[in-house]
Amino acid sequence: MTKTLVTLALFLCGIGSFAQQAKVYFTKEITPESLVKIYDALGVKEHGRVGVKISTGESGGNNYLKPTLIRNLVDKVNGTIIECCTAYGGSRQDVTKHWETIHEHGFDSLFAVDIMDEYGELRIPVQDKTWLKYDIVGEHLANYDFCINLAHFKGHVMGGFGGVLKNQSIGFASSAGKGYIHSHGVTSKLPDAWQHTQPQDAFLESMAAAAQAVANWFGKDNIVYINVLNNISIDCDCDAHPRAPEIQDIGIVASIDPIACDRAAYDLIYQVKKDGNNNPDPLKQRIERQHGIHIVEWGEKIGMGTTNYKMISLDK
Repeated sequence: MTKTLVTLALFLCGIGSFAQQAKVYFTKEITPESLVKIYDALGVKEHGRVGVKISTGESGGNNYLKPTLIRNLVDKVNGTIIECCTAYGGSRQDVTKHWETIHEHGFDSLFAVDIMDEYGELRIPVQDKTWLKYDIVGEHLANYDFCINLAHFKGHVMGGFGGVLKNQSIGFASSAGKGYIHSHGVTSKLPDAWQHTQPQDAFLESMAAAAQAVANWFGKDNIVYINVLNNISIDCDCDAHPRAPEIQDIGIVASIDPIACDRAAYDLIYQVKKDGNNNPDPLKQRIERQHGIHIVEWGEKIGMGTTNYKMISLDK
C-alpha cells in the first residue's frame, strides 16, 4: 500500500471514530432544575407511559436520590417510579416491606410508584448469550413506552460501582432475575444463586447483557440515561448501613448512550484528587478489586454503545 493510501485509510478511520463519538452532557449543579435541564439537553421527547427507574434505597440508608431532588423531572414527564424487589433479604425483597420502605423514603407521597415484579415476572430476549439465555424482569415492564434510567452513581460491593448499567440490569430484574444475573446464568433459584457468583467477569458480562436486553426492549429513542454523582459512598444504596461519602458531590452526566454515560461518570471519579475534602482511594480500590470497569468494556464489545465520548458542559 502506498503512503498516500495509508494516509487516506487513517483519515477515513478517524472520520469513522469521530462519527461514532457519543455526546455526554454535564453539569456541576445537582438541583431539581438542573435535572430537568440536562434531560432537555438530550433532545429526546418522552411519549406514552413513562417509567423513571431509580433505586428507592434500602431502609436505614440515606444516600439514595431523594424524591425532592427528582420531583421536577418526574412531574415534567408525568412519570411513574419503577422498581423491582431485591434478592438478598433486607427491606425490599419482601413486597410488603418494600412498600413500607418506599413510603418511609417518601416516594409514594409524591409519585405513582410501581414495583414491577410485585405480581409476576417476564422473560425477555438477550442479544449476548455468552452467559444468559434470557433476562428475567418485572412483568410490568411491558406497561411502559419510554424510560428514564435515573441512576445514583456510587460504589458497589460486588460490581465495584453502580451506574446506569447496573440500574438497567440488576435494577430491572425481578428477584429471581437478580439471582440469574449474579450467578451468570446458572440458576434463578434463591438462595442457590449465591453459591455461583464467580468468576467475577462472568457476573459483570451478565449484567451488561441484561442491560442490553432492556435497551433492546425499549428500542432506540425510547430510553435515556442519567447518572447523578452525589453522596458518593463506596457502598450501594442497597446497603442498609453504607459507609459515609468520602468524595464531594461532582455533578450530573446524561447521554442517550449508556456505555458513554457510565464511562464518563467513572472518569470523573478518577479525576478527583485526594485532598482535605476528598479521598477517592477507597472507591477506586473497590472498583479495581472487583474489575468494575469491565461492565463498560463488555457492554461496548457487544455493541451497546461506545466509550468514545465528548463531554458537553451545560454550565456557564
